[in-house]
Amino acid sequence: MKVDQSGPSLPRGYDSVAMRTMNPIHDSTCSVVACAEILGAKWTAVLVHDLSEGARRFTELEHSCPGISPRTLSERLRALEQEGILVRRSYAESPPRVEYELTAKGEGLLPIIEEMRRFGHAWLVEDEPTPV
Repeated sequence: MKVDQSGPSLPRGYDSVAMRTMNPIHDSTCSVVACAEILGAKWTAVLVHDLSEGARRFTELEHSCPGISPRTLSERLRALEQEGILVRRSYAESPPRVEYELTAKGEGLLPIIEEMRRFGHAWLVEDEPTPV
């Protein structure tokens, strides 16, 4: 009688040789750390999600994030601008108008945000009950 000693099957694309794709130490050269630095700050993922639908004014972003202080919102927007995730556009109108919009780099985060939404629906947030 032959016993199968191969163990559990590996996902497609992997062979039996141990394959490590991560850095041994998660430091500033780690791409996951670099991405987490951006998305890890509270409110950041929500702001990127809101901006996925187009340019927004400060007050629109403030209203879509109940509980965020104006100071925190301003800090997050400034940090995202410095990272090249969004662009701040000022219009010389009376009263002055400022809008925030995702850059191409910011739009590159949208698949991550979409997966967060899917995970949240599947595992964290129950669907609203259907009205009777």
